[in-house]
Amino acid sequence: MSDSAGFNIDDLIKATQEIEGGETEKLEVEQLPGKLRRLQQGKRVVEDEVTELKSVMESLQKELETLQAEAYQLEGIHKEKEELCTKLQFQCDKSEQDSARQLEQNKKSDELLEEHRCEIQEIKLKQRKQRMKFVNQLLILTDQHKNLFSVFSPVRLPAEIESSENSRSQLLLAEQMKLAQLHSLEEELEEGKKQKQPGTASAETEDEQKAALPMLGI
Repeated sequence: MSDSAGFNIDDLIKATQEIEGGETEKLEVEQLPGKLRRLQQGKRVVEDEVTELKSVMESLQKELETLQAEAYQLEGIHKEKEELCTKLQFQCDKSEQDSARQLEQNKKSDELLEEHRCEIQEIKLKQRKQRMKFVNQLLILTDQHKNLFSVFSPVRLPAEIESSENSRSQLLLAEQMKLAQLHSLEEELEEGKKQKQPGTASAETEDEQKAALPMLGI
């Protein structure tokens, strides 16, 4: 401890020990006031130091209480952090599981999509073949239509009708000529029957009919 006015705590302790020890040394009367003053000064110093120590103790107590409050608060924060860390770890594990499940679903979706793409390609190829077949059939029908149109076109129809009428007239005329020839032959056969006998007449009539057939176009 610090000294004050030439007095220190060691002197106070020493003087106290001398009094309490019952020493028989006789102090001079003029020395007692000085020692008393030193004792009073020492007492004040001790009181000041005690007061200072109390102030320091109170300050330390307040600091200790502050530190304890901070420690309690930090302990709560640490506990909250641990709980948050546990929740985050759980969410992380769940996210990893969800991610793995999503990857598996994406893989299956990709495989299914590839299958559908192949099916679509097959359908497109089949439709393309059917379209080509239909186009070929349409081209054939178009050619047939063109041919029919060229045969039965309105431009050629009068000529075709006239040609048909001429052919019909020619056929009717030829038929009439053949009928006239047949009628003439029948008359000649009748005349021949009248002039000849029945036996020879029938034979000659048959020969004449055979000869007349090429003339009639039969």
